[in-house]
Amino acid sequence: MLRIFRNNSPFTVLILFLIVLLVRVKALIHPQVPLPVAGYFMYNYVLKGLNLLFAQSRFAWTMMALVSTFFQALYIKNITSRHKLFPRYTYIPAYVYIILTSIDAEFGYFGVTLIINWFLLGAMDLMFSFTQTTQPRKLLYNAGFLLAMAALFQFSMLSFFLLLLVGMVMFRPFNLGEWSVALMGYLTPLYFLISSLFLTDRLYLINYWPHVGISLPDHIVSPLHLIITITGLLILSGAGTFAMRQNVPLNNIYVRRDWTAVSYYLFISMLVAFITDETVKTAWLIIMPALSIIISHAFLLEKNKWFSNFIFYFSLIFLMYSIWKG
Repeated sequence: MLRIFRNNSPFTVLILFLIVLLVRVKALIHPQVPLPVAGYFMYNYVLKGLNLLFAQSRFAWTMMALVSTFFQALYIKNITSRHKLFPRYTYIPAYVYIILTSIDAEFGYFGVTLIINWFLLGAMDLMFSFTQTTQPRKLLYNAGFLLAMAALFQFSMLSFFLLLLVGMVMFRPFNLGEWSVALMGYLTPLYFLISSLFLTDRLYLINYWPHVGISLPDHIVSPLHLIITITGLLILSGAGTFAMRQNVPLNNIYVRRDWTAVSYYLFISMLVAFITDETVKTAWLIIMPALSIIISHAFLLEKNKWFSNFIFYFSLIFLMYSIWKG
C-alpha cells in the first residue's frame, strides 16, 4: 500500500483527496464560519471580503479549508520534487501533511494560519531557487515580500525574517545590493499597509498589530488523548529525523543546504507557534509543512523496508485515531 504514495501516479492525487475528505468528515458534518480575531485586522478584512462570496455559508467556509489543505499538500509535494529533496518523485510529503493536519479538529476549519502557510511555502519555494537562477534579485525581493505578507497577518511572523537571513547566507554569496533588494522586498508590504491605513484614516489599527502570548492546547479531550497525540508525533518525528540523517549526506551540497533550511524553517515555526496569541486556535498548524517534509524521510528509507513499512502502518493507525478523537 505504501507503494501507492511512493509512486508519481496521477491517480494518487484522487486517493489523497479521498483521504482529505475522510479526515475532515466531522468538520463537514459540523461546519463552522470563522470568527474575527481581535487585533488581527488584516485577517478580519479578508474574512469580510470572502463573506461577500460565501454569504456566511458554514459548509462553504469549511470546504474551502479542506480544499486549501489539499492543495497545500500538493504544493509541498511539488516543492520537494522540483528541488529534488528526495531521490524520487513521490506523493509521500503530501500524504504526511494530510496526516499531520488531522491531529487537531481545529485544523479542519478556516483560520489565519491556513493563509499564512501559503505565504511561507511560497517563500521557501523561492529560497530553494536562490542558487539556480539568473535573476537572483527578483527571487530575493519576492521571498522577502511573501514573508512580510505573513507578518501582516500575524505579528509573531516577524520572526521569519530570520529565515530570510538564513537563506541569504546559505544560498547566496555576500552582495550588498542583493541584501538591499531582499530588505526592500520585506519592507514593501509594510510600507503599503501603513500608507493605506494613513490615507483611510485608520492608522490607529497599527496599535492592535503587536500580539504575542503563549499558545498551548486549551481544548484537550483528555490527558490520555494529549499523551497519545504527542507520543505519535514524537515517534513520527524521531523516525523522520533518523532517516534524514541516513539520506541527506548522500545528496549533493545544494540539496544538503536545502535540508538545513528546512530544519531552520521547523525551528522558527515552532518558536512562532509557541509565542502566538492564544486567540489563534490553529497556531501549531504552522509547523506542519516543515515537519511533514522531514517525516517523509521515514517512508522513503530504501535500506530498511521494514522500517518504512512500520512507519507507514503506524501513520495509518495514528490517522484513524485522530479521526476517531477529532
